[in-house]
Amino acid sequence: MVKMDDSLNYAERWRPGNLAGLNKRFEGAEPEKLLRWALHTYQEDVAMATGFGASGVVLMDMVARIRPKTTIFYLNTDLLFPETLALRDQLAERLDITFTSVHSAISLGTQAAMYGEQLWQRSPDLCCKLRKVEPLRRFLADKKAWVTGIRRDQSATRANTAMIGWDDANRLLKLSPLAGWTKKDVWKYIYERDLPYNPLLDQGYTSLGCLPCTRRANGATDERASRWVGFEKVECGIHG
Repeated sequence: MVKMDDSLNYAERWRPGNLAGLNKRFEGAEPEKLLRWALHTYQEDVAMATGFGASGVVLMDMVARIRPKTTIFYLNTDLLFPETLALRDQLAERLDITFTSVHSAISLGTQAAMYGEQLWQRSPDLCCKLRKVEPLRRFLADKKAWVTGIRRDQSATRANTAMIGWDDANRLLKLSPLAGWTKKDVWKYIYERDLPYNPLLDQGYTSLGCLPCTRRANGATDERASRWVGFEKVECGIHG
């Protein structure tokens, strides 16, 4: 566990200027190098997030081999695809992972009573805030770092993703070991290690989130094209 000097503010320690050296150290290196540093440095104070996408499958396999007891969590919105939940169970058995389910403070029924039925159709930003952003913030409140599977080639909004950044919204380090990888790199790893993945990714979906807000991408190359079709929205809010 990291022992912090009480006189040194954690956020101040990791301001962008202080992260430059670490980013230079890990840029271009294999993802496992950054993962080993983070998992051994922060131990129980680091957690990995997954939405059970292809990049997440890759990272789970790496994390499970480097530090098996690492907390791996997902945001349980009550709206996930059945295929996503089935993949969760496959991965739990294959990689010997006990996933942590992070749930909203309110049920879908309570949300409907407070904000109206099918909030995601009228205000997807508010729905994401209630079911993803706020639960994530509560869960990460006692952590020092979290690991994500985002990559620069996934969308224009992720093109400048740093290997290590300061997550100002959640007040901790945000690690993206696959930032420099491509979609091709991810699938090469999955096929070589014969890892399970969501079968919907073979059926025209490029990214899988909540069932009501995810559609087939119709040939679009942007991996976020499956999400929030018809809205000027490409992120749920947890990555900006």
